[in-house]
Amino acid sequence: MRVRRGLLFALATVLAVAGFAVPSAQAASTLPRFADGFGLTVVSQPAWVDDKERTFTFTVRSDQVPAYAVLANQVSGEHVISVTVPTGYDNAATTRYPVLYSLHGAADHPNSGRNRTVTERSTEGVPLITVMPNGSGRGWYSNWVNPGALGRQNWENFHLDQVIPLVDANMRTIAARSGRAIAGHSMGGFGAFHYAEHRPELFSYVGSFSGGLDLLNQEMRGAVLGSQSLESYGKPTASIDAIFGPPVWPLDGVWNAQSPAQHVKTLRGMGVAMYVGNGGDLTVNPIQAVFENRARQTALVTADFLKKEGIPFDFLDYGDGSAWAPGCTGKHNDNACLQANLNHFVPLVMKRLGGPIS
Repeated sequence: MRVRRGLLFALATVLAVAGFAVPSAQAASTLPRFADGFGLTVVSQPAWVDDKERTFTFTVRSDQVPAYAVLANQVSGEHVISVTVPTGYDNAATTRYPVLYSLHGAADHPNSGRNRTVTERSTEGVPLITVMPNGSGRGWYSNWVNPGALGRQNWENFHLDQVIPLVDANMRTIAARSGRAIAGHSMGGFGAFHYAEHRPELFSYVGSFSGGLDLLNQEMRGAVLGSQSLESYGKPTASIDAIFGPPVWPLDGVWNAQSPAQHVKTLRGMGVAMYVGNGGDLTVNPIQAVFENRARQTALVTADFLKKEGIPFDFLDYGDGSAWAPGCTGKHNDNACLQANLNHFVPLVMKRLGGPIS
């Protein structure tokens, strides 16, 4: 690859000297090399996922989540992190870019084909780095109360105290609140609001795409409990009190304390956006329709608390999706809806964060 690029450069130089117009070439991206630190051990260095050279993955181990319940193709204790960079990103250059931390949903991978596609499409031509860390099939972006035999499941510590400083130390980021945003889909929407509320000094913008934001909602509690007990969210399964403790009154204090909807006060001064459908036709894919319908209810509760606090926010309530994007059905795990959400959200983020700095 280096020889080929060298030949192209030499040819361009000859043509330019001869007086021929030379079309501007698209700059090639260069990979960073990560060093251990912040409690993380780098298992594998960055490697491009394809020849577009926009998304790479690398793998770390964390002392905050030393092992976890795995989905297919995962290794317990090894955390894959996916990073999408602007075209021509150069880790040796002086230019620094804003960063969006994007949190995946339950039973999903940070490096799934769907996540890579929607990220690359929504950031095409945008000077923005997007980082998608491993959140496990059921990590719920939280420090677990009763993790059991797996050992510590401190997902919040892992992401906020380890991944963010590791990325800032090894990539050309704007390493400040003013250059950082966070968003997520489904479980990741919960995680984004959860993290932004706990650590508002880290983020300038937060977004939820069909997130379950209200842990006081009994259906939401049922969804969390279901993810803990079903192998489709990772093996081994977890006890019902593993993440937030017992889910019933008067023992449900952690559930109440960790619910994003009721604790929006710390989002003051931050950009806030929520995206949700109503599930569309309940007779078609009824499970995903109900999931989205209930996620919408948690967003409505969150919107009420934001209004009470006088916090401005964008609420994209797109119903059955027919007027939102071609192919969007308003259901919970709809790729067309998620793509449209990100396409709308990224410009909002960039307006707040601004462009790169040199």
